[in-house]
Amino acid sequence: LQWDPMITTLPGLYLVSVGVVKPTAWFFGWTGSVVCSVGMLRFINLLFSAGNFYLLYLLLFKIHQKNKAVSGFQRILSTLTLAVFPTLYFFTFLYYTDPGSVFFTLFAYLMCLYGNHKMSALLGFCGFMFRQTNIVWTVFCAGNVVAEKLNEAWKTELQKKKDEKIPSRKGSFSHLIRILQFLIKYLTLPKNLVLLVALTWPYIVLVTVFFGFVFTNGGIVVGDRSSHEACLHFPQLFYFLSFTVFFSFPHLLTPTKIKRFLLSLRKHPVQYSLIAVISMFLIWKFTYVHKYLLADNRHYTFYVWRKVFQRHELVKYLLVPVYIFAGWSFADTLKSKSIFWILVYFVCVLAVTVPQKLLEFRYFILPFLIYRLNIPLPSLYRQLLELAFYIVVNAVTFYLFLNKTFQWPNNDEIQRFMW
Repeated sequence: LQWDPMITTLPGLYLVSVGVVKPTAWFFGWTGSVVCSVGMLRFINLLFSAGNFYLLYLLLFKIHQKNKAVSGFQRILSTLTLAVFPTLYFFTFLYYTDPGSVFFTLFAYLMCLYGNHKMSALLGFCGFMFRQTNIVWTVFCAGNVVAEKLNEAWKTELQKKKDEKIPSRKGSFSHLIRILQFLIKYLTLPKNLVLLVALTWPYIVLVTVFFGFVFTNGGIVVGDRSSHEACLHFPQLFYFLSFTVFFSFPHLLTPTKIKRFLLSLRKHPVQYSLIAVISMFLIWKFTYVHKYLLADNRHYTFYVWRKVFQRHELVKYLLVPVYIFAGWSFADTLKSKSIFWILVYFVCVLAVTVPQKLLEFRYFILPFLIYRLNIPLPSLYRQLLELAFYIVVNAVTFYLFLNKTFQWPNNDEIQRFMW
């Protein structure tokens, strides 16, 4: 019945907590401090964590069901790996919104893939109640439906012209022009628009409710808005790509991929030069440094910023080749998806990362998981390497959190290192 004005998210986590803790306390006859204890509240996220494990398995099964080469053991191994993904796994044991936010968003995505769009939108609303930016993943679910219809129509279009297959991202500029022409032609036909609206209306209703909330609330943030101002922070995309390469290095940072990237670099020097110039311009004009990033030495981002980006003014520009490789490798692993799915996903990644002023690894959890779920399942060796890497990172993270405590000047509270 109390509200801290510094809280910026809607009360989804607290409503679920009351819904679980109150009946449990009544059933077991618990009273007093036990009902709202730290342990009891953190237990809610353990429940969400168990749910996430099952949802990840179901999603991997659904997304890769046509790939007969994938064994049940590989799916279970990938599920286990993603369930202990360090940034998410760490917050399973604290009272944060992340496990619940991931649970409802993944559940909404699963229902979308099974064609139950009303349930998907309802679960999307639950995800929105945990974190407002989850509305982007509701748009992603709607985009999945639209991308599927576009892909079907595009295949028909190609068959009419007796082409062999759908051109992917790697196609030439003329392919992109053809795709753009097709999109304009498809989306300007009223019957196609009516079909898409009929398929996606539950998501449209939810997005309309979201805009109503933003208008009524006077912004997306509730509570403390001073520290959560939206801006065009384009380098966030580069940070996300680097984050993804770091946590997916067994799949993205391979000798074969590096050779192919260098070959692509040699074949298309003008395009890569243009990308490099645009990237440097975006870094120059749109880099923002949040006050928390400079002041809060509990979080790893503080040390990443201080040890890497603050070494010299030129460091942020010297990292552009790394970002370009990360972007190329990231896109290369998604080439099995349709061009329309990639477009929807990329727009959603931009929408969920770029407006954030604060560099915060937790913001990358959902875009990373959706990416990792949709790439082809890697070989057993690479999966084992990825799992071993996650276990080591988790062990180090928990060791630092539990054993390397420190105190701030003029503050008696114990501080701990964390994501």
